[in-house]
Amino acid sequence: MPIGKAAQFLGVSIMTLRRWDATGKLPAIKSPSGYRYYERKVLERFREDIFSIAKAWAKSQMAPDISEDCYCGTQDRFRARLERMATLLNREQTTFDLAPLLTAIAGEIGNNSFDHNLGNWPDVPGVFFSYNTNKRIIVLADRGVGIKATLKRVCPELKDDISALRVALTERISGRAPEQRGNGLKFVVDVAKENPVEISLQSGIAVSAIGRNGAQVSLADENIRGTLTKIGY
Repeated sequence: MPIGKAAQFLGVSIMTLRRWDATGKLPAIKSPSGYRYYERKVLERFREDIFSIAKAWAKSQMAPDISEDCYCGTQDRFRARLERMATLLNREQTTFDLAPLLTAIAGEIGNNSFDHNLGNWPDVPGVFFSYNTNKRIIVLADRGVGIKATLKRVCPELKDDISALRVALTERISGRAPEQRGNGLKFVVDVAKENPVEISLQSGIAVSAIGRNGAQVSLADENIRGTLTKIGY
């Protein structure tokens, strides 16, 4: 697809595409004469809003169908896709240093979904897991019981999603299951505080913005059945 058609397809200007090509955000295929061309499947993947898809999947009463490329029904499948993501991040010079940390964060969150919903999935087991290296985002979601239900097994005094998410992100409980879900999320916060990583993590009606200033928990606009996470880098 020539650059003019590609610009129309994405709804941006030709100058924007040239800038994205120069910065590596959306590289073009260049002909010997210097003209820029794009593969349609690459543009479709770039245009796809994976966060909106994950959010719709996580919040719907009935789980909508999603692509097999985004769905990991088993922990083994999730780990295999996580390894593929790590390989891609390691190949890119701009993400080489962050690759191990991003893989560890995504692994912690995704494995939590499996470990703490084992035998308790309300309907659809597994996780939504997708990433876009051009947009520099990683998205995970599940339709599990949520962080509050997990932590209430050992902290029955927790009253709502906000207090549960705050405890999970900021307070160390113990090393015993199922408390490890909360303890593992402290690692996620620590990584975001020390690196150029920004994370949005929602469970129920509580959402946290995690970054250089730690974890700030607030009330979300919509309810999520399990958890929904976006990692930007």
